[in-house]
Amino acid sequence: MFKIHKKVKYALIALKHISAQKPEYKVTAKEICTKFSIPFDPTSRVLQLMAQQGVLKVEQGVHGGYGLKGDLDRLSVYALSQMVVGGLAVTDCVGDEVSCERAEHCVLKGAMTKLNLKVIKAFNDVMVSEMIG
Repeated sequence: MFKIHKKVKYALIALKHISAQKPEYKVTAKEICTKFSIPFDPTSRVLQLMAQQGVLKVEQGVHGGYGLKGDLDRLSVYALSQMVVGGLAVTDCVGDEVSCERAEHCVLKGAMTKLNLKVIKAFNDVMVSEMIG
């Protein structure tokens, strides 16, 4: 079964919540985690990564938090996945780090690579704004 990584889900949840707020309101990681019952540490890290990549702006201080900076109509689900987990792969034998012990004898690697490229294309064609709208 193909699954979206949990960190990508946390990013989508956070972006949906942040995008629903008024621009002057800053959302904290704690607020998101409490409201949606998701774990703090990975969610906080995902928010930091999105801020580093220019998707979110962050304000420090007592009234600080996260707000939208980037255009979610221009951010693909694949780009978001790359940002928070380093990409996606349908199986262990494709991608940058091959971790399958049977990789050198596999007769399906070519087919899996083609499938992975099609999945990447599909994820590139879906914008984050479509997912959270």
